[in-house]
Amino acid sequence: MNKNVSNAFRFLFILLCVCPATMFAQTFPVENVDEVGFVPIFNGENFDGWVGDPVYWSVVDGVMTGTVTEATLLRENSFIIWQGGQPSDFELKMDYRVSGKGNSGINYRSVKVETKSGNKYALKGYQLDIDGEGSWTGQNYEERGREFLALRGQATMKRTNERSQITGSLDSKDNLWNTINKEGWNEAHIIVRGNVMIHLINGKVMSVVIDDDAQNRTVEGLIGMQVHVGPPMTIEYKNIRLKELK
Repeated sequence: MNKNVSNAFRFLFILLCVCPATMFAQTFPVENVDEVGFVPIFNGENFDGWVGDPVYWSVVDGVMTGTVTEATLLRENSFIIWQGGQPSDFELKMDYRVSGKGNSGINYRSVKVETKSGNKYALKGYQLDIDGEGSWTGQNYEERGREFLALRGQATMKRTNERSQITGSLDSKDNLWNTINKEGWNEAHIIVRGNVMIHLINGKVMSVVIDDDAQNRTVEGLIGMQVHVGPPMTIEYKNIRLKELK
């Protein structure tokens, strides 16, 4: 069989196995999204069960809010980190809203790292990238690691000591960006099983990574949300819920 055809079949098979409901919901919209098994991990009142730098993170009107001002510009990216476990296979959903020049991300299967500056809230690991200008939103970026694993619109396979190989196209980067609410709320959805990671926003598959890099991939780890080095910004998260997969 032609190698490209073989890769395409493998990609389709993985998607059908990992998230059949999500795939078909994009073709046949459904009104009631299945929430069975999802558990809230942010109470909307305080940061019980979370740890982060209070200079940047607060709860405002029930919303987890990360704020960077001219007076608090970052030297390194900082995270607010969930303390309730280190999930391996799971689904994670939440709503987010980001300011126009904001840059953030949702990290998972991550580990805390020590930095020279003494940053207590630095993470290394997979990230569903989020930004307000459309450069990165939806991609899979490994913070402090192998960096770009899949850009928005790409399905990729990552092998040891190789660049990510593009195995399929989900849609154009611009078309997918046009499905994002630029000023309002969006739903982020991360699906992780084995070495397959799928990022969705508003029900659209943004990126897929098959991580065959056994030397460098992680199989479990921390969840955290990011405030990013750069200009003043605001990032907001709410309705954060997790379903661990057995």
